Amino acid sequence: MDTRAAEPTTVGEMLSEEFLKPMGITQEQLGQVMGLSRKVVGQIINNSRRISVAEAATLAALFETDEDFWINIQAAHDRWESRKILASSVMQPINERLAAI
Repeated sequence: MDTRAAEPTTVGEMLSEEFLKPMGITQEQLGQVMGLSRKVVGQIINNSRRISVAEAATLAALFETDEDFWINIQAAHDRWESRKILASSVMQPINERLAAI
């Protein structure tokens, strides 16, 4: 998938659609197993919170995936968000900004 134009899958979407729903696991249950509150799991699912490296490792162990799987999903979405910010930014390179001071 070309993530330059299309928004890549988020960790929350992947976790919900490919793991929790098919396995019949609730957000509450996942939180209990991970040692996270239901609120934090909900934030991850709703894409209002990124996952940490430790959480990626925990998800990998729980769902028998490679931790890079979760880290790469997060990183792809982070890169997409960064490109959106830069595309809408009026920031100039530092040399141009300093010259204007």
